[in-house]
Parts: sequence; C-alpha cells; structure tokens
Amino acid sequence: MKQSELMQEAHLHMPQGVAENYRYWGDDKTVFIQHAKGCELTDSDGKTYVDFRLGYGPIILGYQDTRVDAAVIRQIHDSGTLTGFATALDTEVVKQIKALCPQIEKMRFANSGTEAVMGAVRTARGFTKRERIVMVEGGFHGLYDELMWKSDIENWQLGETRAPSVIPFGAGIPAKSRDLVDIIGLNDDEALEHIFRLRGEELACVLLEPIIGNAGSISATPQWLQRLRDLCDANGTLLLIDEVKSGFRVDKGGAQALYGIHADLTTYAKAMGNGYPVAAFGGRAEVMDVIGSQRGAVVHGGTYTANLIGLRAAQATLDILTHTNALQTVHQVGQRVKALLSNVFSRAGLAHAFAGPPSMLGIHFTPEVPQTYRDWRKTDSHLYNLFAWELIARGVMLEPDSREPWFFCEAHSQMDLAWLEDMATLALHAALDKSLK
Repeated sequence: MKQSELMQEAHLHMPQGVAENYRYWGDDKTVFIQHAKGCELTDSDGKTYVDFRLGYGPIILGYQDTRVDAAVIRQIHDSGTLTGFATALDTEVVKQIKALCPQIEKMRFANSGTEAVMGAVRTARGFTKRERIVMVEGGFHGLYDELMWKSDIENWQLGETRAPSVIPFGAGIPAKSRDLVDIIGLNDDEALEHIFRLRGEELACVLLEPIIGNAGSISATPQWLQRLRDLCDANGTLLLIDEVKSGFRVDKGGAQALYGIHADLTTYAKAMGNGYPVAAFGGRAEVMDVIGSQRGAVVHGGTYTANLIGLRAAQATLDILTHTNALQTVHQVGQRVKALLSNVFSRAGLAHAFAGPPSMLGIHFTPEVPQTYRDWRKTDSHLYNLFAWELIARGVMLEPDSREPWFFCEAHSQMDLAWLEDMATLALHAALDKSLK
C-alpha cells in the first residue's frame, strides 16, 4: 500500500494514525517505513533515505546489524525470550556496563528510558527520604506525569526579564504532579546557587542531561557541572545523570567519561541495544541497595524487565563497542559530516554553530554555540525547519526541529559524502529562497 493509503487506514485504528505522538508529521508528511538496513530507510512508496534520525538515537551500529541480530536469533533458538526468573545473562551485562562506567556499582534493568528514569527517581527518594527533585530547562526525561513539565520557550521572547512559564506537555497531567518539581536553567550559576539555598535540605536529586538531547545537544560547561556536583555533595542531594541518549554514544563511558564528573545514579537506554528495547539504571551500591523486598524498601520490577531479547542485544552491542573501533568510526563520520555541512553553510554566508559531540550533533543557525535552552530562541529555527524539509525531500532523513540532534552510526561510514554535500547545498538554497518569500 502507498503511504497515503496507509495513513487513511491507520486513522481508523489509532489516534492520529500512529502508534505514538512523535511519529505523526501530518497526514501528508507522516512516513511509513517498509525496510531499514545499515544507515538507510525505505518508505512504503519505495523512496530511500540516508537516516540521521536513527529512531531518536538507539541505532549506534546500523539497522539490522548482523552481529547483534545473530546473537538475538541464537538466544531465541537456544533459550527463549522470557522466563520471569533470574539468569546469568543479567549479571554478565551489568559487568559489561561496569567495565565501561566506573560510577556504576550496582544496577537494575528496565525496558525504556522512561522506565529507567522512573526507577532512578524513586530510588533517589527512597535513599534520601526526601521528595523534591530539580530538572534542568530543555531536558527530556520520558513520558511520566511528574517529569512532563517544561519551560514554554516557544511563547517566551528574548530579552524578557521573566522566566518562561512552566507548562505541562499536554492534557491529562495532574497539576499536583508539578508540586515537587523545580526547573532551573542550564549553565545558570545564579539559579543553581539559589535552588540549593532555597531547598537544599529538601532535594532528593537533581536530574539532568549534561548534553541535552532535546535541545540540540546544548551542553553543560565543566565548571557548572562540577559546581552542581559539589552542591549535591554538600546538601546530601543525589546527582542523577540521564544518559538515555548520550550513554555508549558520545563515549564508551557516556557523557560522564567526557566530563570526568560522575553521578550517584545514571540512566541508560537507546544505544545500549542498537534498537532493541532495553534500558537500565544504576549507581552507588549504597544507593541502589535501598531497592528490595523488605518493609520500607524501594520497589522496582516489571514483567519484561531483563527480558532475554533485550539483554542479549545489549550484550552483543556493548561487546562490539568495547572491543572494536565502531564508536571511533561513528565519531569520525560525524566529524566529516560536520565539516561538510560547515562548508555548505559558509559558502552560502550563513552563520552557524555546532553543539555537542560529533556522534550526537546539534546544528544551530546562529553565530555562537548556544549555552542555554533559552539561547535556542536566538537561532533561526524557521530556516532550519525549511532546510530540513528540503533535505527530506531529497532523501536525507532527519527531525525537522533543530532541537533534535543529528545521530550517526557505524554504517554511515559507507555513505556517499559527495552526494550528501550536493543534497545539502541544493536544500539550503531552496530553503533560503523560501525564507525570503
């Protein structure tokens, strides 16, 4: 069936005609994928794209990576998919993660980034006996009511003295779920000091992405992150770093390896399974040991937690990332594309800046690298949107919103860079023409 026909039928069976909100791009633009291999997607109309969206970041090696898929197939054939009991594989995967991430002493598994964050926040509260949490503006921590509050940056104007309003992501989120959550700005020294003066003895944890995956990879400065670490220590507050997007992608040890600053609790998902649903959270042993079955302990569980498909995929993916040059290849191809795009933008006289590591590249049409989520308002996001849709029309898949980074995988090393430069050049000129009309 053609995409238009699939969209029409899907509307009869699912809200918006899709399985989750972020796949709906409009009735005439929603993409139905028929096949994915390497770094390429083919839609139901037979059009092929080089993909820099990569399912919002899980694909670190490539679609249908034969090494990972073969391990999963062997698992299904030899031992099945789920038993509801412990297996030796559970411990084996934790040991792999601990070898890469020194801040992890004990760990529990989950099925998604949302679940991992929920488990980690509950653990932080159980350990500290406190309830309040702090999030950083622009971060995204999953579809969980209490964390589905955000700064309304779209309706905030540069130069305003007031902070952006904090609003829910949408309907169905109880107002009371906001009562125990504070939001501060990234790299905002004054806000950081103020929140600890105001609530230091009440804070269970500060939750953040040091490299913000839904704000164009805008990143914490090392100085700001170290001050946050010090204030957490001084106030008995846990530092909870969300590495759902950055983990095993920006470095084998994640963002914390790049900064040399480590959290009390960390969440992982996405790249750890190369597209298979698997996630985890872990940290200091004394913190994680509040999880248990005894009275007063933190409860954690889930029917599909540590399912053998997800764990076997994680074991194979982590083994490849540990013992091959796969991640180095990912970084190299990201650097090449960064240089290529910079040339395209410069030839057109377009001010631009890149944020984040090359494997998770934020691209902003602005002269300076944004330091805060509010700086994103300085960027020419309208032109970026036009540019993105022109790229998509030419077979380059990405998220049209500049707050979503370009993701790279090992399979991108096989793409035609000259073709990409040609498509980017054509797309940019078309976007610039449209922006003038």
